[in-house]
Amino acid sequence: MKAQSNMQRRRDRQAGLTLIELLVVLAILSLLAGLIGPTVLNQLGGAKSKTAKVQIKDLENAMEMYKLDVGRYPSNSDGLDALIHKPGNADGWNGPYLKSKVPADPWNNEYIYKFPGERSSFDIISYGADGSPGGDGENADVSNY
Repeated sequence: MKAQSNMQRRRDRQAGLTLIELLVVLAILSLLAGLIGPTVLNQLGGAKSKTAKVQIKDLENAMEMYKLDVGRYPSNSDGLDALIHKPGNADGWNGPYLKSKVPADPWNNEYIYKFPGERSSFDIISYGADGSPGGDGENADVSNY
């Protein structure tokens, strides 16, 4: 009987982790988070810029379909909304050209549409995280040119 209770006590002592072991594990996890965290956050920013490029490409494709049907690109006053709702002067409009509403950019700002464009037939621009022209990194402009 005594042998069984000694074995039971030994098993109970070995079953859990000690406070020091837990502190060591927490210290290691903190070091890993400190090293890996900034890298992951930088990748997240790059993902938003890539998402903006993909959305702009989709808007460009919809614009081309609009032009095939109507014979011209939407005016500045019609804007990107012409891809969803028929403008009054768009004979041949066969939309909507997008499955849902015109998306906001990944930073929840509206895309800027310019016709005629400064660098192409039309320009679609996102001003990045800061919402103003120019910038670097996350604040850099993303456009179709």
